[in-house]
Amino acid sequence: MSAEATAPADERLLRRGILRRLMGRPELGSVVGAAAVFVFFSFVAESFLQTSSLSTVLYASSTIGIMAVPVALLMIGGEFDLSTGVMVTSSALVSSMFSYQMTANVWVGVGVSLLATLAIGFFNGFMLTRTKLPSFIITLGTFLMLTGLNLGFTKLISGTVSTKTIGDMEGFDSARAVFASHLTLGGVDLQVTILWWFGLVALATWVLLRTRVGNWIFAVGGGSDAARAVGVPVNKTKIGLYMGVAFCAWISGQHLLMSYDVVQSGEGVGNEFLYIIAAVIGGCLMTGGYGSAIGSAVGAFIFGMTSKGIVYAQWNPDWFKFFLGAMLLLATLLNAWVRKRAEAK
Repeated sequence: MSAEATAPADERLLRRGILRRLMGRPELGSVVGAAAVFVFFSFVAESFLQTSSLSTVLYASSTIGIMAVPVALLMIGGEFDLSTGVMVTSSALVSSMFSYQMTANVWVGVGVSLLATLAIGFFNGFMLTRTKLPSFIITLGTFLMLTGLNLGFTKLISGTVSTKTIGDMEGFDSARAVFASHLTLGGVDLQVTILWWFGLVALATWVLLRTRVGNWIFAVGGGSDAARAVGVPVNKTKIGLYMGVAFCAWISGQHLLMSYDVVQSGEGVGNEFLYIIAAVIGGCLMTGGYGSAIGSAVGAFIFGMTSKGIVYAQWNPDWFKFFLGAMLLLATLLNAWVRKRAEAK
């Protein structure tokens, strides 16, 4: 028998089967979980499958999903951001108070808010790269500072814990059309946040899988020192990820403001955990270097189905946190099992 016949084939030339490729996808576990949650509530809640219910579920998912996308990218890059929840509120407060106090067009406030929110994201990334402190400490400090600033400035300027109405100001209607309108597709009433959500998921997926920046994000999450050794701009990548989180916080903040016309300064506290939970359920590892934007969308969809499914089933809403915690644990275990099976093949 010749040497060529007995030599093992180069594993790089072997074609991977469909099952093996699926097992290697970070979002596989969340997709299985989403299917299970959908089937479960389809049986226990009669109204869950109605068209109007689907619209409500998608809207609830989008409010979490818009922020879960950049949080997932940040986690793939190996970092956390605990200031995301209050950053959304800060963005809305800046827009509202600047527009009202300066009697300016609402779009001026929206623009100032974008610059201010991006500055917060830059601050988080800059402090992380300069001080080398854990992102948990840096963003926890930002969370506390923003919580105090939101309440302190709102009381100082408006005299109450909420902003003044800007619904009658110039530019409000057009801003609402961009950030808080709704449209009808195929008989389904959809909020514009769903389109923002889908667009961000598509953009983030393209960046991760088709661009050099996506390679940098995975490399940084896998190990900063190794990434820096092969020429990856680690500091710029991390700062960019934090500014991406800030940009999506700006979108969510404008939606909050344009939906209700006023903003309560204490809103947003605790939402940062929902964004992280959606990303983790979607397959992102706490240690970084692994995950997907699509997975974060599936995780947010699970959140939307659970939060509204409990209501449609007429259960006590107090059970929501229990189900969310149980799904987090089960999804994490399932994702770990899927990854081990994929690596073993």
